[in-house]
Amino acid sequence: MARNPMPTTAARERFIKTRSDHATETFDDYTEAVDEICGKSGTCRVRDLALFMRVSHVTVVRIVRRLVTEGFAIKDRHGPITLTPAGIRLARAARARHATVLAILQAIGVPLTQALRDAEGIEHHTSATTLRAMRRFLARA
Repeated sequence: MARNPMPTTAARERFIKTRSDHATETFDDYTEAVDEICGKSGTCRVRDLALFMRVSHVTVVRIVRRLVTEGFAIKDRHGPITLTPAGIRLARAARARHATVLAILQAIGVPLTQALRDAEGIEHHTSATTLRAMRRFLARA
């Protein structure tokens, strides 16, 4: 008997969510980085972001162009990168998710260095429902 190669609905939904999460990871990371750089030095230029993210100038230009197109940033030809209110909200939401996931990992005994690395990936794939549950757990702990 031939097996049905199509995944179950639940499996398809997991794959779709994961692909969607991957699509937003870059925006989360880059808006968070721009916000952090601006907070420390008052301005963020392409070269600052390339150094911070350890990527090429070309990569930053391409991603910043997408951030501008999606309404998360403003960038004049030779000017600094500025986050829009939507970009600031996205950056701060990403930072809050990261802090929650990091706190949970530390609460269960993951060493800080490893927790920092793991939280960076987990934060992008954690649902709002799970984050609320994590925050409730941390509030009780």
